[in-house]
Amino acid sequence: MKLAFAPLLLLGLATYAWIAPVSVLNAAAWGGDWRVTHDISYMPGARGRLDVYAPRGVKDAPVVVFFYGGSWQDGDKAMYRFVGAALAARGIVAVIPDYRVYPAVRFPVFLEDAARAVAWSRNNARRFGGDPDRLVLMGHSAGAYIAAMLALNPEYLGAEGLDPHRDISGFIGLAGPYDFLPLRERVIKLIFGPPDELARTQPINFVTPGAPPAFLAAGLRDTTVEPQNSLRLAARLRAAGDDVRERYYPRLDHRLIIGAIAPPLGFLAPVLPDCLAFIHAVTAVQPFRSVA
Repeated sequence: MKLAFAPLLLLGLATYAWIAPVSVLNAAAWGGDWRVTHDISYMPGARGRLDVYAPRGVKDAPVVVFFYGGSWQDGDKAMYRFVGAALAARGIVAVIPDYRVYPAVRFPVFLEDAARAVAWSRNNARRFGGDPDRLVLMGHSAGAYIAAMLALNPEYLGAEGLDPHRDISGFIGLAGPYDFLPLRERVIKLIFGPPDELARTQPINFVTPGAPPAFLAAGLRDTTVEPQNSLRLAARLRAAGDDVRERYYPRLDHRLIIGAIAPPLGFLAPVLPDCLAFIHAVTAVQPFRSVA
């Protein structure tokens, strides 16, 4: 009887750990063979700062720029220490920027901010032991949307002198909205603008041959962003001849797919190992062996 209830108990504890303050996950992200540098300015303003999580003693390591979600309305880089720590402990330089959100700004300003953060990351990668030519974009939810738009629409990185086909090794989207018309929520309509211009807000509309490799993942219990977003984008990328890999996790919902990156919740699904395998594949480096 105890054994039969054990998986259910573990799932309940995991769900509580994510619903509870994120400090539950961040509490396990202290210490290790890495260092964090907080509040580096990449553009003017309080939301123009980023944190860098860097493994100690590395050279030419992959660099991952992680964009958090929050419906383009909220979020804070400090909430995602567990993501930066998980990547840095495995030999990856992780950059987590803040960016401006609604109501201060609307589309496409948060994409322009994100592009500036990517340019900063590329220009400063070597300061932290990273290789600017091994740059991967990663995001969850609205952050996955940002990563996809930067990777697929050259307009935003182009404004910073970068070309995603040349300068981005790949992008990872966790539970991302990529094809979400028609808009139904009033605030989301305000964020993305008039109906006759909405086509330019959808990542799926910018798929072309030669796009950076993609890893798209979603939880099958996600009722916030339908997993069909990932399915449709993957199909469009594949039809264009682009490299795309997919994973759909039966036990995960919208929040747990990012929470599972933290070691306490890693038993739910191999989100972190799958992301690491993709990063290592597209940056052509061997997996980091010394894990804190």
